[in-house]
Amino acid sequence: MSVTAAFFYLFAGITVASAFLVISARSPVHSVLFLILAFVNAAALFILLGAEFLAMILIVVYVGAVAVLFLFVIMLLDIDFAQLRQGSLQYLPIGMVVGAIFLVELILVVTTYVVDPALLNLPQASQAVEGVTNTAQLGAVLYTKYVYFFQLSGLILLVAMIGAIVLTLRERPGVKRQDPARQSARTSETSIEIRKVNSREGV
Repeated sequence: MSVTAAFFYLFAGITVASAFLVISARSPVHSVLFLILAFVNAAALFILLGAEFLAMILIVVYVGAVAVLFLFVIMLLDIDFAQLRQGSLQYLPIGMVVGAIFLVELILVVTTYVVDPALLNLPQASQAVEGVTNTAQLGAVLYTKYVYFFQLSGLILLVAMIGAIVLTLRERPGVKRQDPARQSARTSETSIEIRKVNSREGV
């Protein structure tokens, strides 16, 4: 067995094990940590495939932003997970049915797939252009052939971000807020009160 195959089985085994621990861990903090471990090993698998751009995106976006955000939200919010788990057994039959369906689909995919011999003779994407990395090729395709779809996805994400802000922005009564215009318009006559206090007397 070659060194590449050994690293593949190592990273793949850790990825599968950490993915199982994500759903089996009792603490949500431990689940997020195992999720980060799964992302890191998946990035290592992408590096073995020669897709270093996807590996860095997986680390920067998912590990550096999404997973860390989950971790901080779980640690900062005082959520009673024991209360959330109450009544979860009533959904167990439905969950078992859905899990059985997914298991059957996975078994069918693994046992019935066939590799087209013509695909084995195709040149690799990273070697399609001499002297150009797959990151440069991906950027060239993304910003030329699929530029409109790329811009459309950006607009969809922008609308989703604005919608999330609008849905979560609530006016809370009794909360003091700053008014920069009113603060800038203040003068010494309106903000300072000069009082003459006699000696040995309080205000």
